Amino acid sequence: MLTSLRTSVSFFSRPVQVLRHYPRKNLKPDFLAGLTVAVILLPQAIAYSLIAGLPPQMGLYTAIVAAVVGALWGSSNQLQTGPTNTASLLVLSTLLLVATPGSPEYLAAAGLMALMVGLFRLALGLARLGMLVNFVSDSVIVGFTAGAGVLICISQLIPLLRLDVPSTPGLLDTLGNIGTQLYETHWVSLIMGVGVIALIMVLRHFKPGLPGPLIAMLAASALVWVFGLSQAGVKVIGELPRSLPPFTIPPLLDFDLVGQIFGGAMAVGAIGLVEAVSVARAMASQTGQRLDSNQEFVGQGLANITCAFLSGYTCSGSFTRSAVNFKSGAQTPLASVTSGVLVLVGMFLLAPLGAYLPRAALAGVLVVIAYGMIDQKEIARIWRGPRGDMLIMVITITATLLLPLQYAVLTGIMVSFAVYILRTSMPRVVCVLPDDAFRHFLHQPNKPLCPQLAIFDILGDLYFGAVNHVDKAIHDHLVKHPFQRFLLLRMNSVNQCDISGIHALENILRTIRDGGGDLFLTRVQAPVLQVMQSTGFYRVLGEQHILSEDQAVDYLFHRILDPATCIYECEVRAFRECQYLPKRILPVELGELHKAVTGGVPEISPRQLWKQLHESQPPRVIDVREPREYQRGHIPQAQLVPLPQVLTEKVEIQPHQPVVFVCRGGRRSGRAAAWFAGQGYSNVSVLQGGMLAWEAAGLLEAVEIGNITTGGEQ
Repeated sequence: MLTSLRTSVSFFSRPVQVLRHYPRKNLKPDFLAGLTVAVILLPQAIAYSLIAGLPPQMGLYTAIVAAVVGALWGSSNQLQTGPTNTASLLVLSTLLLVATPGSPEYLAAAGLMALMVGLFRLALGLARLGMLVNFVSDSVIVGFTAGAGVLICISQLIPLLRLDVPSTPGLLDTLGNIGTQLYETHWVSLIMGVGVIALIMVLRHFKPGLPGPLIAMLAASALVWVFGLSQAGVKVIGELPRSLPPFTIPPLLDFDLVGQIFGGAMAVGAIGLVEAVSVARAMASQTGQRLDSNQEFVGQGLANITCAFLSGYTCSGSFTRSAVNFKSGAQTPLASVTSGVLVLVGMFLLAPLGAYLPRAALAGVLVVIAYGMIDQKEIARIWRGPRGDMLIMVITITATLLLPLQYAVLTGIMVSFAVYILRTSMPRVVCVLPDDAFRHFLHQPNKPLCPQLAIFDILGDLYFGAVNHVDKAIHDHLVKHPFQRFLLLRMNSVNQCDISGIHALENILRTIRDGGGDLFLTRVQAPVLQVMQSTGFYRVLGEQHILSEDQAVDYLFHRILDPATCIYECEVRAFRECQYLPKRILPVELGELHKAVTGGVPEISPRQLWKQLHESQPPRVIDVREPREYQRGHIPQAQLVPLPQVLTEKVEIQPHQPVVFVCRGGRRSGRAAAWFAGQGYSNVSVLQGGMLAWEAAGLLEAVEIGNITTGGEQ
């Protein structure tokens, strides 16, 4: 409890740490970076506030306050916090449903939304839930940003054409309104807006280091002043206030309003956090800085809360300005603080110019910015990538264009979660074999399998959502390959296992052992092993069944697998250990016998055979193993006739006498039974699971009854 309290206090003392350890050598690079960002931030703040349906001063106040608070209480050295196009569009989409843009109710709702977003982000940070942003796919951000770019471009057609059209949150409604009023286009405004777009693009191509948007806006203002275009119908912003951000109190107790904007606030809160942390990580990957996502959540939360009380609106981390901040040499958070202070100075100095700043020019700036939001290269990469990412992106773009934005964001996040759950609930379960050099295990579907041993890689966690898929994949394989009685699971990629995973392993173990085989594990991670021990599965499986990676196949080959099968029946030679085994040629085509076996040879269980041996007319038992196997232990009254002898020499059996063939696991006995069935003998069967199943049933060490010994080694 005390440690948790100290950690929470440390979140708020972040500015002390920044200032206490500030190196003086960073003053110059931080100031120059802050100046460069301020030149970009000043026109962007005005433009973004207009996207949100708010007066320009609210954008400027947000730029000043958020830059200072977000930097001092955040974690990143280069992240620049302030108004963004994404947040502004979300604010407009949400608040249009509750008030008219520009009205006092609309401004109050914007402050309330900033406060709600700030409290949401602050609570996540204090609760140390910064890892939640990892569950939102980058495809959501790319898709939403691209869709938002399209919406901004279309919405700016209204001021660009100077149409008297009301703002609407729907794309189709906006296009319909523009279409009906298109004949009222103000050509002077359109030419000015297009000229601003052209000037920015030319400067970006030939002089990318110059602040194109600021130069274009100053040039447009100069034209309005020189030619008096405001009298010709060109709309201007109007003179900006020259004052510090005034204190305001959001209507937090207006619960009806809180309920109306709650969904939008949560959407902008979530998408803003993902956006900010993604930008911060992109910068940190190049600087080597270690980020604290929880501290960044706290910084973003406090920035929004402060903006709510100082006449601002919702803010977030800006990728564009953060990239400029980084490329301009920013070393510490004071670079962002400097940009906020310089915007305040610029607002005092340039406030009168607002009387000549044409609204069409700002629309042109926003069209350029919005077009840049559509990351065509990243969209193409995602389109060529995994289908899940492509699906998330397409759904998010579509939802952004057709649904209210708060629902579009939530839709993208929910689809992201759904794809994540789908992926984790269907881990790859692949059958692997050694490569040609016997160094690595690979999935080689066209390579023949070992007839006795199946080796699987489980590439995912064994939790309740995934166990059915894993169990079915293994079960289907064993049904298709019934003679692979032994199973080795490679579990290096299984990092978590819950009780459902334990139940699935128990089910696999039970199925394998009931068929006379066994289960072995390798590369078991420590957390998974601990769960196995605590749940008792480790004891049931047996310590000797968890093998080391390097010795697993060698152990199984020499101690578990049936060498006679390798010698007489297997032509695969899948493992290094079986490359130099002697090969005996049988006079019978194994493929034909295999067809006969899979076609259905009658089987008898160990318990059934044990009972029949105690009847007055017991069946004849023929053991087709090798002599050394027979000597280690066999069924009472079993006659040893190795498989090669069965197939090459005449074995006399009575036509109507029941005969049970026995081998180690059931494979050789099935061949022998199929051979006799082909000779016209119908009363033949095999011991299900062979001697392995007989021993597993406890019959190898049974008591003596009469003159018949039911077990023991002879």
